[in-house]
Amino acid sequence: MKVLVIDPKIAGISGDMLVAALADLTGSGDLLDAVAGAIGELPCCEHFSYQLSDADAGGITAKKLAIDIGEKNHGTHEDMRESAGAVAKKIGLSATAQTRAGAIFNDLLYADGKLHRSGFHNHRMASVDTLFDVMGSLLILDKHGFLEGEIYGTPPVLGSGFTRIAGGEIACPAPATLEILCRHRTRYSSFPADQEMSTPTGVAIFANLAERIVDAYPPMTPLKSGYGTGSRTIQGRPSVLRVVEGTNFDAIQDRIIILETNLDDLPGETIGFAVERLREAGAVDVYVTTASGKKSRPVQILHIITSELAYPELMEILMEETGTLGVRILDVPRLVALRSKQTEKVIAGGREFTISVKTSTVNGKIIAKKPEYEDLKKIATILKVPLEMVKGEVLRQLR
Repeated sequence: MKVLVIDPKIAGISGDMLVAALADLTGSGDLLDAVAGAIGELPCCEHFSYQLSDADAGGITAKKLAIDIGEKNHGTHEDMRESAGAVAKKIGLSATAQTRAGAIFNDLLYADGKLHRSGFHNHRMASVDTLFDVMGSLLILDKHGFLEGEIYGTPPVLGSGFTRIAGGEIACPAPATLEILCRHRTRYSSFPADQEMSTPTGVAIFANLAERIVDAYPPMTPLKSGYGTGSRTIQGRPSVLRVVEGTNFDAIQDRIIILETNLDDLPGETIGFAVERLREAGAVDVYVTTASGKKSRPVQILHIITSELAYPELMEILMEETGTLGVRILDVPRLVALRSKQTEKVIAGGREFTISVKTSTVNGKIIAKKPEYEDLKKIATILKVPLEMVKGEVLRQLR
């Protein structure tokens, strides 16, 4: 499966940086010609041209986007929606990409509308420049199949200091940027740069593309990377947005919570009862391991595997039953093979039986077939033969 990582933890994200980075990654900057042409035909646009060139960004060669515009800014939110719809249709965005475009503009217009009650107040947001950033990014993603894969993002860095708005200066982040982050509950990161590092347009695109925010890159095989830069320079850090294409196993990506605590002063009966309560309360699994603790004393480590929703209740039970003073909480990513369940007919002892079988696959290949235990038990009971004999015969037929 195709994977894309958008990495604004380095120097933030803006619309032009994302367009440039994607063009660098895919080598398909020529796709932007269609976007520029469609924008140039809008009634509000007198002329529109762009240039994509290489630039040095703190020691890294990155693509940089320069735009020349003659326009009358969109006067109302409806004007912007109409222009976005016209451009999307003209450049042939897929239905998926058009839905993403609509969501991005909904965020931008929501933020502007909440902060300013009448018309457009943010003139940069009302510009066709915003149209180019959104539509250009989506067209490249659409044509290269990234919207059908998985898109991850690192926490966008916001910067510090002050940024200029219509009424003067305000502490970063810009109000529109903060509104969009709040709307999506998007986690961000910080860097003490005396400037705005992530813009409303960049954050709106990012929040609607990134399906998961991660601190570290997800498990994948990296294929290639691209870099985009803007007009800012950042002291002590390259001013780049990095994007990385990769591929991963065709498996279900999941997250589990693991609770752990060390127990060195409880009898086995108490630990056993705690394990029973935790399992009855819905823990996915509970197990105990032995280790050496403080002063070389033997300790029991109680492990509980659960979900993000269920762990608070299980942690309460754990503390009630064991009296432990501290619990480690581990948020762990995992890959789970695609699983399906079907019925199959098998022959055992000269008789035909129907059993349930769980089949696990990765990348379209069957990696395991497991017959249902209760069905094997039933066959063994009917035939009055050992369970392992039935299991061996059934597995031989399934293979």
